[in-house]
Amino acid sequence: MYTEFYKLKMPAFRKTPDPEFFFWTEQYEEAYTRLQYAVEEKELALLTGEIGTGKTLLVRTLMDRLNEDEYDIALILNPQLSPTQFVKAVAREFKVDSPAYFKSDLYIQIQEFLFEKYEEDVNPILIIDEAQLIPSKKVFDEIRVLSNFQMDDENLIGIIMVGQPEIVRRLKHRAYKPFTQRIGVEYHLSPLSEKEVKSYIKFRLEKAGAKWEIFTDKAIEKIYELSGGIPRVINHIATQALLEGAAREKKVIDETIIEEVSKSMRFL
Repeated sequence: MYTEFYKLKMPAFRKTPDPEFFFWTEQYEEAYTRLQYAVEEKELALLTGEIGTGKTLLVRTLMDRLNEDEYDIALILNPQLSPTQFVKAVAREFKVDSPAYFKSDLYIQIQEFLFEKYEEDVNPILIIDEAQLIPSKKVFDEIRVLSNFQMDDENLIGIIMVGQPEIVRRLKHRAYKPFTQRIGVEYHLSPLSEKEVKSYIKFRLEKAGAKWEIFTDKAIEKIYELSGGIPRVINHIATQALLEGAAREKKVIDETIIEEVSKSMRFL
């Protein structure tokens, strides 16, 4: 394992979303602030970004920072469901006792749950990941119905939808206008700039316990060129480079190693 050779405490570029390794750029701070507002005001929010831009990690970081006594979070990872299946999944994720069979009864249970949480001063938050996979307009209609639950002038549930950019193209169709009018917060994550990629790699290595500059500036420039600034791709290239560097017993990784590993990455 490269960690021993480079004297690291842990792998620096894991693919799994770890809030400890979250890298705060200006846009991530802006996105986080907007999501935090959506949570506090119980709005319907839409966060988009290309594959690997850090959407899931941003949301996990938000979830980790929410006080468990103040928020009740339901997470739907795969929304490829029928309308009734979706509503049942919401009830199940909120741990509603014995979810009903019929959708109308499910809504009664969810409404009772939301009122109960309102009286307890707890904020229910529904997070829908991979929202671009939602199969039909009817499921979006169910999300809109959920967003309509209110008490006086206060929403009873906050909803965060996370998806790839194609969801925006889909929602631009006029048939979705009643739904898009409910969206209170929007943000799109872009790839990192070349300067940010350099800071990102340095930050990750320092978090992992690096004692010296492992990547040269030229190597980082090459990583940026190959990755297009997508964090997940950066992680993959950097990991392969560290493995190759350790195998060659190279304490410092230059652009030639990056070029070599890129040749073996057929799906880059």
